[in-house]
Amino acid sequence: MTSNKKMHFEISERKILLRVFDILFVLLALYFIGKFIFFDYFKITVNNYLSTAVLATYITVVGTIFEMYNLQISSNKFQILKSIMLTSAVTTLFYLLTPFYTPVLPSNRLQIVLFFFAIFFSLLIWRNLYITFLTSNRFIKRVIFVGSSKKIDSLVEQLVNADPHYKVIGYVATGRKREEGKINEIELSFLEDEVAKHHVSEIVVTSNLSKAISTELYSQLLSLLEKGVIIREYSEVYEYSTNRLPIQFEDKELSRFFPFSRSNQNALYVSYSRFSDVLFSVLGLLCLLIIVPVLFVLNLIWNRGPLLYTQERVGKNGKPFKIYKLRTMIINAETNGAVFASTNDVRVTPFGKLLRRLRVDEVPQFINVLKGEMAIIGPRPERSIFVDKIAENIPLYQTRHVIKPGLTGWAQVNYPYGENLEDSLMKLRYDLYYIKHRSLFLDVNIVMKTLSTILFARGQ
Repeated sequence: MTSNKKMHFEISERKILLRVFDILFVLLALYFIGKFIFFDYFKITVNNYLSTAVLATYITVVGTIFEMYNLQISSNKFQILKSIMLTSAVTTLFYLLTPFYTPVLPSNRLQIVLFFFAIFFSLLIWRNLYITFLTSNRFIKRVIFVGSSKKIDSLVEQLVNADPHYKVIGYVATGRKREEGKINEIELSFLEDEVAKHHVSEIVVTSNLSKAISTELYSQLLSLLEKGVIIREYSEVYEYSTNRLPIQFEDKELSRFFPFSRSNQNALYVSYSRFSDVLFSVLGLLCLLIIVPVLFVLNLIWNRGPLLYTQERVGKNGKPFKIYKLRTMIINAETNGAVFASTNDVRVTPFGKLLRRLRVDEVPQFINVLKGEMAIIGPRPERSIFVDKIAENIPLYQTRHVIKPGLTGWAQVNYPYGENLEDSLMKLRYDLYYIKHRSLFLDVNIVMKTLSTILFARGQ
């Protein structure tokens, strides 16, 4: 059975594949251009390994900002075209503007144009090959679920929505069988045959089966494990595929989601984070001072009221503090009571919409970061009235207060404005994922995604 199992690339492997072949195709294109056409701006030799490494770094970093490694975008020919164009242009610009690490500008400026088109077309060719020959077949993972049949349809739907390359063959029920459903039920006696027939590479166990598992099912799973079939618990698969925790409204047991990241107690990480917070806050406030005169004039025209406002929010360990923001709503926006902000909130002024889309309204919060009330990265601080209301329905909601709130966060770069309790639950899943996996690598990832959000003007 193992020999017949079809190849499958995991999510992390797909991203590595994209990065490696992006660089490889660009370098090969530049190599062949230099070999057959007069092109001496960029040469791949032993002596210029530094400039080659710099180009590879620029492609990877700039590509990350412009979502070249977002798997949904990478699977769409039209969306990836925009990312390729922006990545090629900005990479070329950065490469030209760093002559200390890169070749001196050529006297023949046409070589710069050739350099750009070499990057653009090599990326375009490779990404179309990726979509045509890899996305449609090599990334399909065939799985069988094992567990209670009560919620099987919803669990499968959540997983497939998170990663469309999952193909669920069927499920083996551990409890009472249902009459009908979207997912085919597999008799336990036919489990091994179905695994072999459909080249199933993974068994997903939907819950703790310590009480429900039978001796026969245990023997079947052990036999499949010995033959190379991966067996994983649903929450692990969900967390890996979605980058969020599978929190539900009724969940109260925080221990299910331990251990939280060791970085929360790592003195070196905490010190580095604080140093970065202070450094970027000073730079951010200096930039704000430069543009304040322009903002002041535009505010007089379109907002007609105070430019800055403060509001009480809940911080680390539930301690309240005053947050600073540029005003984006009309004056007395909450005369009828506090309500959740929404994507197309009618209370937001025209100038406020622009500030929100560019995230400029959040810049004064660098003051809160300097004061130690916030960090650059963390769960967004919420108002106490909303915290109390949400916590009544989502018991684990206040867990997000174990670290400082942030200017940006994992929930903000992955999910839009929260308009109801369902949205709050989804954002909590992302926030707790960040707290659990908090690290320098994840922080850099959030910064990259935040830059993408600002550059594409998607707002919060």
